[in-house]
Amino acid sequence: MKKIAYFICSLLVGVALTSCEKDEIGGTETEATAGQWYVTVDGADENGNVVEKFKDLYGLGRVLMLTTNTAANTPNEMIVTDLGNFWDFKVKVSCDQQAKTFKTNTTENNNLVEDYEDINVSISGGKILPKAGHQNNGTLADSIVFYVTFSDDLTDEGVPTPQANGFATYKVSGIRYSGLVEND
Repeated sequence: MKKIAYFICSLLVGVALTSCEKDEIGGTETEATAGQWYVTVDGADENGNVVEKFKDLYGLGRVLMLTTNTAANTPNEMIVTDLGNFWDFKVKVSCDQQAKTFKTNTTENNNLVEDYEDINVSISGGKILPKAGHQNNGTLADSIVFYVTFSDDLTDEGVPTPQANGFATYKVSGIRYSGLVEND
């Protein structure tokens, strides 16, 4: 009787161990460039340097933005969105996973946010810099930087607002969200 009970227990353990095998789950095609980011928005000159009086331009402080894969999940395109925390934009950009760079490549109205589809968002100089930033707790973090302009950013006279105010573009820069409360 003990042999039968031992056999049944061994069989159950063997079945349980076999059924616990985990399937390997892969990442997305944009894994190297996708993420959540805490960023600041500054006014920058033609060379991409922040103009001192335009640091944290609208007093927003750090805001959360996302870079994600598209529904097609291809390595050469992704979505960049500010989640409505700055200008309310969501655009598809071309990207290079090896170089970790991205930019818009259309002059057509490309904002995917409902009610703002007629606005062109131009992103240039987008880069993900591995371990080039620092979290609040001192640990290294990936860094992001890009420059953005908007077709609806005009003064009443039709002059682009950045140029009318003494800067050329918005510089968005920050670090990857760590998920740790101490870094928020």
